[in-house]
Amino acid sequence: MKVVVIGGTGLIGSQLVNQLQQTGHEVIAASPNNGVNTLTGEGLSEVLQGAQVVVDVSNSPSFEDNAVMNFFKTANENLLPAEKAAGVQHHIALSVVGTQKLQASGYFRAKQVQEDLIRASGIPYTIVHATQFFEFAGGIVQMSVVDGKVIVPAANIQPIASKDVAAFVAETALGKPANKILEIGGPEKFDMAVWVKQYLQATHKSYEVASDSRAPYSGALITADTLVPEAAVFLGKTNYADWIAKPENQR
Repeated sequence: MKVVVIGGTGLIGSQLVNQLQQTGHEVIAASPNNGVNTLTGEGLSEVLQGAQVVVDVSNSPSFEDNAVMNFFKTANENLLPAEKAAGVQHHIALSVVGTQKLQASGYFRAKQVQEDLIRASGIPYTIVHATQFFEFAGGIVQMSVVDGKVIVPAANIQPIASKDVAAFVAETALGKPANKILEIGGPEKFDMAVWVKQYLQATHKSYEVASDSRAPYSGALITADTLVPEAAVFLGKTNYADWIAKPENQR
């Protein structure tokens, strides 16, 4: 079977390509670096020739509202018709738990447009909603600094290791289309402030951390469980404390 991974050189994509290659299938990592550009359409018809499965784990290089909307809208308006023409039998996209509840955020509005285009494409599909990756803790800290203090929403988070996401997506790529959203998350649910404090302690960063119910997440106000799965079909096996204890993960 031929599987094309859009965004196949990124954090999830590179791990996914490696895992799928170990199963003996033909796997192509498609990205602008190797001549496949979903924004311009360059290389799409060529790379999709003979493909049965496409997995899209690409992400916008900019999270600015207009830029991120242009990325997901344009990329999918190019990619999905090209897949239809090539006879692709299963389209898999990686998205985020809570997307439909976070429409005050420009990023999540763009992800919703992506999901709507997939549903309307006529291609059998699976949309995987994952929680935040362990690797995102540093980014969440950076976007939450206010006057030298880290202020995060008074909410829960159920983060997952990127390697566990890649494992689930690889399994999904080899299975039948679900034609719906599948939610996945990590094995532990944390208060977001507690999780952030674990990250800061492990990485020897000294910030005061506070919770505020009015603090936005990616520009949107959230409730206690907006970011955790409602009905997870898979929970990763990697515990955060074990993961962050490894020096290579303390970035």
